[in-house]
Amino acid sequence: MRARTTRLAALAASLLLTAAAQAQAPQSFRVISPIFGQLVAFAMPSDFAAVFENTKGGHYIREAVLKGETPERWTQMITVTGEKGMTLTPGSSPEMFAGTIAGGFKSACPDSFAARPLGATMFGRFEGFVAVIGCGRIDSGPTRHSETALLITLKGASDYYTIQWAERGPESDEPPVNDERWQTRLRDLNPIDLCPIVSGEAAPYPSCVNKS
Repeated sequence: MRARTTRLAALAASLLLTAAAQAQAPQSFRVISPIFGQLVAFAMPSDFAAVFENTKGGHYIREAVLKGETPERWTQMITVTGEKGMTLTPGSSPEMFAGTIAGGFKSACPDSFAARPLGATMFGRFEGFVAVIGCGRIDSGPTRHSETALLITLKGASDYYTIQWAERGPESDEPPVNDERWQTRLRDLNPIDLCPIVSGEAAPYPSCVNKS
């Protein structure tokens, strides 16, 4: 009886320690990155890891996928992009930029494309636009699948930025753009903001951390 009681006590202690460790593990971490003229800041879920980054001319991109997945085979991806000097483009706006990106999606799946605008918003003092766009059937990747993305566009001081949270799933006639998960993911990425780059300041960029 004493041995059994001891084993039960040890098991209970182990479960408590596991629960405590899970409770202490952060659900997200703050990502602050210098991209062209500003620091781009948002909350990255802790189960994602960056797998690709590239700057080519005035275009920047960084991709993160769920840990254990790859840039080729993934179920969820968070992408950050930057377009240098785009605020100088006549007629540019966060909504127009989102429409251009949505047009690229639609060209890949004209028969199964869907979009849901969530509307204009402010991120700090910067204008933004949020939408959900998707393809019910798309052939990129290892197999035919659906691909839906929460799309956030931001107009910076001189550059434009996007944050996109995409998810792949089984092919369908229409992607799940009306699902409530996208509102949840928008909340998960917040706070989203743009900060000035301070000369000589290195990561973790305390001026932006303190602002947030």
